[in-house]
Amino acid sequence: MDETRLEDKLNELVKEFGGMMKPQHRKLAILAKQAQENHKRLQKSVNSLQESLDYLRVCIKYQLFDLEATRRENKYLRDMLEEKEA
Repeated sequence: MDETRLEDKLNELVKEFGGMMKPQHRKLAILAKQAQENHKRLQKSVNSLQESLDYLRVCIKYQLFDLEATRRENKYLRDMLEEKEA
């Protein structure tokens, strides 16, 4: 079941149980509302984690780029030193 459909079903349950007065129905309504809130919090956490992973990927790519540039620069400088010594 996809997230949108799950959220719609939870909303339906909250509306359905909201008008009933029996204690059992109130408990079910509270549980449905809590499930809905937990789902929203979980979705926010997943989104936050995805953003963190995206940022980490960018950082790693930059570090690899910088490492390769440093290697090229070191090779160039070593070659210059060898030419001077020769």
